[in-house]
Amino acid sequence: MANFNYVALDSKQNTVKGTIEQSDKAAAISSIIKQGLRPISIKEIESGQSVKKKGKSANLTIGPTRVKSKHLVVFTRELSAMISAGVPLLKTLNSLSQHTESRGLSKTLGEVSAKIEGGATLADALAKHPKIFDEIYVNMVRAGESAGILDDILNRLAYQQEKNASIKRRIKGAMIYPVTLLLITTVAFFTLMLWIVPQLSKILTDLGGPNAQLPAITVFMLQVSSFVQQYVVWIAVVLVVLLIAWFQFIKTGIGKQFWHRILIVTPGIKKVTVKMVVSRFTRTFSALMGAGVSVIECLRISAKSVGNVHYQDALEKAALEIKNGRQLSAVISQNPLFPSIVSEMLSVGEETGATETVLVKVADFYEEEVDVAISGLSSIIEPVMIIIMGGIVGLIAASVMLPITSLSQNIK
Repeated sequence: MANFNYVALDSKQNTVKGTIEQSDKAAAISSIIKQGLRPISIKEIESGQSVKKKGKSANLTIGPTRVKSKHLVVFTRELSAMISAGVPLLKTLNSLSQHTESRGLSKTLGEVSAKIEGGATLADALAKHPKIFDEIYVNMVRAGESAGILDDILNRLAYQQEKNASIKRRIKGAMIYPVTLLLITTVAFFTLMLWIVPQLSKILTDLGGPNAQLPAITVFMLQVSSFVQQYVVWIAVVLVVLLIAWFQFIKTGIGKQFWHRILIVTPGIKKVTVKMVVSRFTRTFSALMGAGVSVIECLRISAKSVGNVHYQDALEKAALEIKNGRQLSAVISQNPLFPSIVSEMLSVGEETGATETVLVKVADFYEEEVDVAISGLSSIIEPVMIIIMGGIVGLIAASVMLPITSLSQNIK
């Protein structure tokens, strides 16, 4: 492929300049004409210039590349509305690029517009930015472009993104209180071990002398305090290293399998994980089916969106079995990972030809169940954390009061 700089005239005789990537000059001219332009001049960019241009492009991408889900949802809805109103695609993208609040999205849309000017489809241009537009997004846009219903497909996409973002917010909100309690407990423990308990040791020594007989619980607490004081730096280093090692481990293939297995077998957490995975799968699958994507492709793409490698493997195996002639409902019913309601509703959808509608209802049901499951999990975690925190405080209080009471009686 080669890059060409071109100058052309549009239907209103306005001069248009740009860069296009094609196999040769003839293909570049053909692509420019297909855009409704009349080429005036076209020159191939020399290899040295091409390298320089690539370097410049790389510099443009430095900065924020992540895009918040709310910005992506707003962009998708606005894109749908403007396309539905008949605004040309390039004009729509340029307008949205200028008015979006996300710097990363603005830069990306500029690059997408450049690709489309070079003859690429919207889906192909979006596919160049997988960190922002995932495979589900790209495939639904591609299906919408093929069927001529891009505005409707973009509306579906925006709705799906809003639902996914809503679930993430609920989970984060439910975890704020337990995590806060855990941090407070950790800070309180180290504060007591480093400052409070050493003062206690000094007081006890002053009252009972160096040979005073102390309760076992007090001796244990003093030994823990002495150990923490002596090795506090190493303890901090080890904790940080363990945290980093853990997060690196769960990014590996084996680590993901291990962690995702824990999520689907641990009581309490299992309920939330299963409901969340099923809601993601059913909503993504129904959206892709509504876009006209084949069942096998729907399964392959949906498998990557569920967020659990064990469910992903199950869906990819289901795609292979469907390719061999089996029905999806029969395959799902034999897999214990999926609740029975999923296969039953799929069976109804296959019989009535309304699989998409049925799966949307399943997704709505399980999203409501996720709320209930998260609330139930929070109601379990919060008292457990309070008991742990209270136990630590109670242990320290007992280690303080018992020797003081005993020494006071001896003094009397």
